[in-house]
Amino acid sequence: MEQFLQEAKAASRILNALSGSEKNKILNDMAKALRENSKDLESENAKDMADGEKNKLSVALMDRLFLDEGRINAMAVAIEEIATLKDPVGRVLDGWVSEDNLKIEKVSIPIGVIGIIYESRPNVTSDTAALCFKSSNVCVLKGGKEAEHSNRAIAKVLQDVLERHNLPRALISLIPDSSRAGVDKLIRMDKYLDLIIPRGGAGLIKHVSQNATVSVVKHDKGECHTYIDKDANIQNAIKIAINAKVQRPGVCNAMETLLVDSTIAKEILPKLKSAFDAEHTELKGCTKTQAYIDVSYATDKDFDTEYLENILNLKVVDGVEGAIEHIARFGSGHSEAIITENISTAEIFLNAIDAAAVYVNASTRFTDGGAFGFGAEVGISTNKLHVRGPMGIEGLTTYKFKIYGNGQTR
Repeated sequence: MEQFLQEAKAASRILNALSGSEKNKILNDMAKALRENSKDLESENAKDMADGEKNKLSVALMDRLFLDEGRINAMAVAIEEIATLKDPVGRVLDGWVSEDNLKIEKVSIPIGVIGIIYESRPNVTSDTAALCFKSSNVCVLKGGKEAEHSNRAIAKVLQDVLERHNLPRALISLIPDSSRAGVDKLIRMDKYLDLIIPRGGAGLIKHVSQNATVSVVKHDKGECHTYIDKDANIQNAIKIAINAKVQRPGVCNAMETLLVDSTIAKEILPKLKSAFDAEHTELKGCTKTQAYIDVSYATDKDFDTEYLENILNLKVVDGVEGAIEHIARFGSGHSEAIITENISTAEIFLNAIDAAAVYVNASTRFTDGGAFGFGAEVGISTNKLHVRGPMGIEGLTTYKFKIYGNGQTR
């Protein structure tokens, strides 16, 4: 592990010497190579899918794991979009002349060597590798064992492109020991690693956060809520709620709990049930919800669960304050939404909710680097420092001060 990370650290100095146009050319070649190797990638992914069925992975996890020509093309498009973004490195963020006549510039630089630990989705391999490369960072990847064949195949395609451009394969690499012990060693290698980004289940995030000596930016669970206010447009509310839960249940920005104002519960809950029944959504509800519709009981454990499946909690609350109180207790700081036509109520919600993304009259499914215009993303950060929300190339940089003098002493 140490020798592997030494090579990654050494490679970062080579990457720093590449111009923006050189990086973009290589990224476009990577996108092309993914398309050219689509059949091989599908073949390797089929091995992971077969193992997933054997290990009885959930429908949601199998959906996240699956690759076909369309999804591989989408991975290539994501890399091409990253290539079109402005180079985040070497930008003068601020500049001034001090009282001592020193010219001071605050300049963006790469973080260095970034370890990314993730589960299930093989497209994360290409997305994060491309984002790190664009921002002149070396990436050390640890994907989930359920996507082992897919991740290796994708990494090899990208590494082959690096090699054709006379660059070290260590710029994008999978860790040599992907066991639990290997991960534990990785997250303590602060001599070589500059940042760890864990994205996955609550257990993974907690373990990394508690045991890492390397700085961590958490991409924690998405315990997302939508609150339907008494002043909501009912038709819009149902449409948004359906999208937030059903469009793709197995992703972190999907809604897990729907909150309903008590003054409209009797009117809207039967309509919501009909709409969700049509989508085959399993519904659970509080005792007040059960007074209006026939659903199973939702416990506190349910309200604290990221299902990542077509299962939804319903809770009747007393106005916007009740919604805010529930979210403060069970929210994960990811994405929260209010549906209302009352601007004052919307502002109360927007200002009171502590989350990376807070919506008015829109689905939480929009919390995404591409939807925000950032290109692909490393993930959705639930940290408050140093980056929050969709983490694109800007979040993969830090800065340093360059100071120009002409003989000054202090």
